Amino acid sequence: MNIFIGNNAAGKTNILEAISILALTKSYRNGQESNLIQDQKKKAKIKGTIKDHHQYKELAIEIAENEKQVKVNGKIIHRIADYIKNFHVIVFTPDDLEIIKGSPSVRRNLLNMELSQISQKYLVTSNEYNKILKTRNEYLKILFSNHIADKTYLDILTDQLIEKAIYIYQEREKYLDKIERNLNSIFLNITKEGALQLKYVPNIEIESFETEKLREQLKKSFKKNYQRELHVGMTLIGPHRDDFLFFLQKKDMKIYASQGQQKSAILAYKLATIPIFKEYSNTSPVLLLDDIFSELDLKKRNRVLKYIGKDIQSIITTTDLKNISKKVLLEATIFSVKNGNVERNETNGRKSRNKI
Repeated sequence: MNIFIGNNAAGKTNILEAISILALTKSYRNGQESNLIQDQKKKAKIKGTIKDHHQYKELAIEIAENEKQVKVNGKIIHRIADYIKNFHVIVFTPDDLEIIKGSPSVRRNLLNMELSQISQKYLVTSNEYNKILKTRNEYLKILFSNHIADKTYLDILTDQLIEKAIYIYQEREKYLDKIERNLNSIFLNITKEGALQLKYVPNIEIESFETEKLREQLKKSFKKNYQRELHVGMTLIGPHRDDFLFFLQKKDMKIYASQGQQKSAILAYKLATIPIFKEYSNTSPVLLLDDIFSELDLKKRNRVLKYIGKDIQSIITTTDLKNISKKVLLEATIFSVKNGNVERNETNGRKSRNKI
């Protein structure tokens, strides 16, 4: 466990953001990638060395205004799917309250980010789905404005979209089911409250996730909604309109839960993904926790820290160490961050200095 302590705007979050970009090739923050480049500079560069099963790898990413390049051990990697399999992270930030409070797109993006890390096939299939979806939407507009256009091509695109959608639906359903197996027990350990549930909510009613039944169901739904899609020029059915919801004691947490309960539920969700990452990749992800202590009382703080095992590397930021148990602090490595400088607090009183 590594704890970075410093005032607001000292540079703590930059450390977590840099690590997540090194893993995912993009920031968890919204905004253009060009914002990552310092003023008066032409590009940004992040390098890091990871140890995986006794093997060291050097990862590097360079971001210029209109291009991005990733490398493993100095070799340029051309496919993102081949790069992100090397290093997995689970990220929690204060903005993650939007996972419960925000729009369905926030939750879909979360699912895509997590599943893309642990499954190259999911990342590739998701990208292919989005390309077909874009083409299909464009052709729906052509069909609406030009009645001479051939619907046969739309049917071909629909069949292609369905095949990709089946896999995405199945993987999301399996993934959320695995999370829910541990979700309530983790939430209970943190809050001493119970009955936390996830509910997968596709935008069509799915009776079965078995391949053939799902294929038939999607074909019927597309046929039924053809006129509506033609009128709006948009694909109205598919995993690009999925959602999933959090329920506490059978009540929608978006409506009925306090901010503290919402934060604890999201923390429990993130912690519940750890064994799934281990299962898929046979290695532990790095846990990045930004400002997890706000909204949590003393007992919940220490329960969260106690829950984070020693077999996973965790990097935590906070503005103070108050009310964190001495046992946790003795076992953690503490870093002080001030004006972009990092000092490691050694147990013997010495400090080593590095600059961000």
